[in-house]
Amino acid sequence: MIKLRTVIIEDEAPARDLVKAYIKSNKNIDLIGECSDGFSGVKKINETKPDLVFLDIQMPKLTGFEMIELLDEVPEIIFTTAYDQYAIKAFDLSAVDYLMKPFSRERFNEAIEKVISRLKSRSESQIKKRIPNKNIEDFTNNKKQDVDQIERLFVKTGTKIDVVPVDTIIKIEAQDDYVEIHTADKKYLKNDTMNYLERVLSKQVFSRVHRSHIINISHIQKIEKYGKESHIVILKDGSKVNVSKSRIKKLKLQLGI
Repeated sequence: MIKLRTVIIEDEAPARDLVKAYIKSNKNIDLIGECSDGFSGVKKINETKPDLVFLDIQMPKLTGFEMIELLDEVPEIIFTTAYDQYAIKAFDLSAVDYLMKPFSRERFNEAIEKVISRLKSRSESQIKKRIPNKNIEDFTNNKKQDVDQIERLFVKTGTKIDVVPVDTIIKIEAQDDYVEIHTADKKYLKNDTMNYLERVLSKQVFSRVHRSHIINISHIQKIEKYGKESHIVILKDGSKVNVSKSRIKKLKLQLGI
């Protein structure tokens, strides 16, 4: 019999109590922890590496979606929420199920059966090898739906998590499998791709001027032409960024010139 090591992450106590009540009556679940906020949830998952997480989406400080970005390894996820508008994004992240509060015991057990079925369909080695976070990002990058624009980025370094408001970003530079985020005060190295950031950052504020550079257009001091068709952007901090020939027209349209 499969015994799912399970964690609940939910900021509302009544909602946690409901899930715990359903868990007690399900012989396939072993509850190993519960958390009332996203930051402690990230720590709990990274430390205990559960098979399954019941995860709320709308929580203070850190949403369920932002939490997933910070995990070392992503377990099976069942989202629990009172809002239906996040369903597409949840399944883009390969969630097992999406339970709308308040959900019944029958609906809960149905979601558990889906988890068990998914695990049984894998070999033993696949069960032990959970999905790396970057694979989830690649999966969502291939989707054609619009992505909600983000207002902050989370950068995990060891056990430390930095919150970077996107309006403080001056530019982003590709660095192999990472990106280097530049603000006025600090540089951050994050395991993300330029394609992903181009999609989720505001098109009114940011422009990808080169395959290896995204800039905040409010920080542009001037654009200079050099050679026959090449351009360079000089930012207010004095740094210079090349603009590829294929992207100069889009940049000028953004700037209204």
